[in-house]
Amino acid sequence: MITIKEVSELAKVSQSTVSRALNGHPTVKEANRKKVFDAIEQLGYKPNAFAQALASSRSNSISMLVGSLDGPFYGPLMHHAEDTVRRNNIHLIVTSGQESHTKEVDSINFLQSKQVDGLIIHSDTLSDDELIEVVRQQETTILLNRYIPEIAAHCIYIDNELGGYLATRYLLENGHHKVACISGQLSKCDSRDRLQGYRNALSESGIAFDANLIVEGRFDHQGNHEVARRLLDRDPEITAIFCQNDNIALAVYDVAAERGLSIGEDISVVGFDNDTHSQHIRPKLTTINFPVDEMGVEAAKGVLALVNKREASFTHKLIPELVIRESVKNLTS
Repeated sequence: MITIKEVSELAKVSQSTVSRALNGHPTVKEANRKKVFDAIEQLGYKPNAFAQALASSRSNSISMLVGSLDGPFYGPLMHHAEDTVRRNNIHLIVTSGQESHTKEVDSINFLQSKQVDGLIIHSDTLSDDELIEVVRQQETTILLNRYIPEIAAHCIYIDNELGGYLATRYLLENGHHKVACISGQLSKCDSRDRLQGYRNALSESGIAFDANLIVEGRFDHQGNHEVARRLLDRDPEITAIFCQNDNIALAVYDVAAERGLSIGEDISVVGFDNDTHSQHIRPKLTTINFPVDEMGVEAAKGVLALVNKREASFTHKLIPELVIRESVKNLTS
């Protein structure tokens, strides 16, 4: 049976350094951490997780609540969070709330019962007050895609309002005056923020807000085709649509094809998220990049900083960027 002593001899560090590295202690130099884990891999050492937990008063696990276990948003989010915590010899436990308030509450209670060292929460249904209470109960908690002033130090979020503004402004700058918007579920704060950005861009350009040009879709694939048909039937003079995510944009592509309309010619489209498929459909989709990979990394860095009681050096506010491709026609030339 391989021992810590053998690991320390091969890595040429002290046994206490090996122990601290295994427990994710922040004082271990990165070079020594690498030596330790290289030696562990070479020797095939398997530390006793239960003994480690007793010695350190930690479970060496972080939990994560997300809305779904699949899709182009949650998949990369989970992957990059898990990859980052595993580099610190900590495991990530993930569960889904499935957009249900009851299931989200149950999931958080379950994860806390496992005495995890920290929580990463992406909630669609919990109120600000409920999330404030979660942080009060467990200070080693990071909230994703929400900004709550009372617990701002625990929040990592994207500027959705800026993203909506950038998408709409680009359409307006290209000479489109009849710009519609298909939102995500308006029960979600990111949908409402993106819609506010749309309204801000219209106001800046002196264009009156027209509620008839707004329809509510969904961030998943359910029902967006019918929503797009209803919007185009409502006003045939629409020349551009801001879709609040790339799934919605895909539905607009399909409905345009049904009607013999060419994207980037007869109707212009800007999406949001910069999903992988957005650069492979034709014409390639102009969209707003949501730095989901960065959010996953920053979430892990943030929760590890809180768990290890060190200064939290992670990014709270992520900035969206316009990715210009081929789905918008310039009407000014």
